[in-house]
Amino acid sequence: MTDSPRTLSVTGTGTAESAPDLLTLSIGVESRRPGVEAAYRDAGAVATAITDALRGHGVTDRDITSTGLSLRAEVTWQEGQGQRVTGYLATGTLRVRLRDLAGSAAVVADAVRAGADDARLHGIDLGFADPAALESEAREMAWEDALTRAGQFAALAGARLGKVLSVTENPASPPALPPVPLQRTAAAQPVAVEAGSASVTAAVRVVWELLD
Repeated sequence: MTDSPRTLSVTGTGTAESAPDLLTLSIGVESRRPGVEAAYRDAGAVATAITDALRGHGVTDRDITSTGLSLRAEVTWQEGQGQRVTGYLATGTLRVRLRDLAGSAAVVADAVRAGADDARLHGIDLGFADPAALESEAREMAWEDALTRAGQFAALAGARLGKVLSVTENPASPPALPPVPLQRTAAAQPVAVEAGSASVTAAVRVVWELLD
């Protein structure tokens, strides 16, 4: 009977960092009106005004996506009268990708200005249009980390590394940069967007044969 080979399993991690080149904006519309038709109509008009402003800055159709639409009655309850409809609220959300970070503050300000009092900013996310190169770099660093750890553990055990038996990659993490909340101002003045840097982390589990 052949003895099973001794093995050593190590997980390595690697992080690659770079300046973001993509801003994803979430901008909403809230139209509160006495009648249902007016609420729905005005929400559509505001959304169109916002998208027109975005397109005026060169934002293409493929970078503008509608992600939500709702229409509901607003009600209050009064003693002796029960529930009463006080108006209607139509809401919608646009997900917008901006590829020119340097000019993004002006684009956001113009979009808010176009939406006027019915515009809402829900926040932004900064990331990468094509993270493949950064992910590849993170994987290489994760591999080197696993190899270094494995070599150290093998030496401590008085052994040496043999062939690689298996490699398992854990899903890469998204860019490690928290969303930057924005608040709409009455004058719709540009709010500076500081891109900073973002990172992608990769993890790999490698199993080596352990030799005497």
